[in-house]
Amino acid sequence: MLAAALVLAWAGVGVAQAAPPVALGGGSGIVLGDGSVCTLTTIGTDGAGRTVGFTAGHCASPGAGVAAEADPDAGTLGTVDFVSNDLDYAVIVFDPGLVTPVSHVGSTSISGIGVPAQFPVIACKEGRTTGQTCGLVYGDVFDTATWTLTQICVIVGDSGAPVVVGSTLVAIVNGYIGVPCLGPQVGANFTTILDDVGARGGTGAGFIPV
Repeated sequence: MLAAALVLAWAGVGVAQAAPPVALGGGSGIVLGDGSVCTLTTIGTDGAGRTVGFTAGHCASPGAGVAAEADPDAGTLGTVDFVSNDLDYAVIVFDPGLVTPVSHVGSTSISGIGVPAQFPVIACKEGRTTGQTCGLVYGDVFDTATWTLTQICVIVGDSGAPVVVGSTLVAIVNGYIGVPCLGPQVGANFTTILDDVGARGGTGAGFIPV
């Protein structure tokens, strides 16, 4: 009788199941440690096999935790490893057991990385606030070899969003000039960011998007 009671008691005990990994990709909303909400630029692996992502540098500080806006109950999924104030980008290291990297978010897919966009092509961005918006590329108006201006609508929260031509990632949303959505969008060229990461070495070097 005792054995039977123990079997019945054990049968009534639930077994906790691990939460499924959270899908994240370029265009996903992310929440940083201080509560700031920005957009993930892209996610993939670096030369050392780490699962890494990028966002705008002004969104983050080194050591800050990163969570998914769409799944806050999943908790901290990664940590900001490095922030460049000069180029305004941040490198995030994600726990590969907690995230599923994806190449398509919303209306945007990322299939590779390309050279800076030039006038007069049309580029688009995928931001957590305004979704996909597109506009004319003005190019390197200030002759910096670093920053590209477009007429893409961006507002607060879109920082870090991927700027693509077709499905090719060419830049990151860093801000706008003048009026939100109406003023030209300013973004660092993603090849410039990767060159900087490679020169520094360490986390993010050799990055390949999913």
